Amino acid sequence: MQLAHYLAGAALAVAATAAPARAQNVDALLRRAADTYAATRTATARFEQTITNPMTGSTVMARGELQRQEPNMFDIRFTDPAGDRIVADGTHLWVYLPSTNPGQVIKMPLAATAGAVPMDLGAQFFSKPTTRFTVKDAGTAKVDGQATRALELTPKQPGEAFTRATVWLDETDGTLRQFEMVDGMGLTRRVKIVGLKPNAPVRASTFTFRPPAGVRVVDQQALLGGRP
Repeated sequence: MQLAHYLAGAALAVAATAAPARAQNVDALLRRAADTYAATRTATARFEQTITNPMTGSTVMARGELQRQEPNMFDIRFTDPAGDRIVADGTHLWVYLPSTNPGQVIKMPLAATAGAVPMDLGAQFFSKPTTRFTVKDAGTAKVDGQATRALELTPKQPGEAFTRATVWLDETDGTLRQFEMVDGMGLTRRVKIVGLKPNAPVRASTFTFRPPAGVRVVDQQALLGGRP
């Protein structure tokens, strides 16, 4: 979605006065989204993900369930492809993807994975967003029947997990309903969040991962000589 074209002639004066108000509304909505995210200590949701690779022309879809607990624990269980799982237990990140890499699980220090798993319901978007990103209004849209406003985020400095992103926010409370990220290779990841329940009860055992019998654990910290 693109910003609406301003009308010419007599409407130009109206547009000139309306533009600052719209910018203020965008900034206010982004601050509201950051506040909403910060106030959400736990969350459960379902998600639908689409990854498009322009180099191969392929599109891969996935679905699953997510549970999160602040400050650094989450559990992503894929229902399609069934059996895939990504878990952050507060100390380590476990990546078990038998659909593409059977017989192996990767274990790595959580501190070394910042920004590597872009599915934590917005953590990569709402930390100092106006400092980190140039923000543009990208119009309104309905996501899963919910009215939202889209904001386009462009990093001001290199080092982010994406070259640009769009977030679809509920205008009433700033809840993140959908996001899309494009990386430096043009890979596009779109995630729709369904059935979000903020501050829902979660069990501590949810964030425990035990490798299945016979699965090889690749400990990346050991490969790094014990360095996090």
